[in-house]
Amino acid sequence: MIKFPNLLGAGAALAAASIVMTGLAVNNARSQTMKDCCDDTAINYSKDLWSAMESAGLAGKGAKDDKPYKGQAPHGAVLETIHSEVTVGSYFFGLLGGYKGKVVVKRNYGGDGVSIDAVSKDRKKFLKAVTVMFKREAGYDKDNGDWFWVKYKADGSLHTNPKGMMLAGRVMKGADKGCISCHSLVKDKDYLFGKLN
Repeated sequence: MIKFPNLLGAGAALAAASIVMTGLAVNNARSQTMKDCCDDTAINYSKDLWSAMESAGLAGKGAKDDKPYKGQAPHGAVLETIHSEVTVGSYFFGLLGGYKGKVVVKRNYGGDGVSIDAVSKDRKKFLKAVTVMFKREAGYDKDNGDWFWVKYKADGSLHTNPKGMMLAGRVMKGADKGCISCHSLVKDKDYLFGKLN
């Protein structure tokens, strides 16, 4: 025979635990949006973003090719730019959780002998960096369009600046040079240069 008071007590405990876990998740999400550039939270988020881009065929070994074009500093001599959407932090085959946002993936090619033709024939040889802008949730960085900035190496690890700072998050926010400063020149175009699709 089932004793209802025990069943109700267990249900109440489960509900209370659920409320506590939800509160922790919300506080964690809030703290992630409030932290400065390039800390452990940003670095971990960049790993989740790389994983989402790999799953979408935008980065890594299975990355889909786009049409290379002549680039310029500070990126590569030859570039590929892809505009898409990815969901970061999802689970259960991408069906649950996560945040879906716009992503701009710029593949930066350089090195001896680099040209549009050479890159078309051997992208792996010339790929120097994958620079990415990912549109985070509203409030992540309202001063700068809520973009998450990251500079990856070809293998998905992070590039660093000369001071050893890993380049992920609100990179160089408030500085007079760097990602945000440069892209602020086209703030009216949602910080996007060049081709928009």
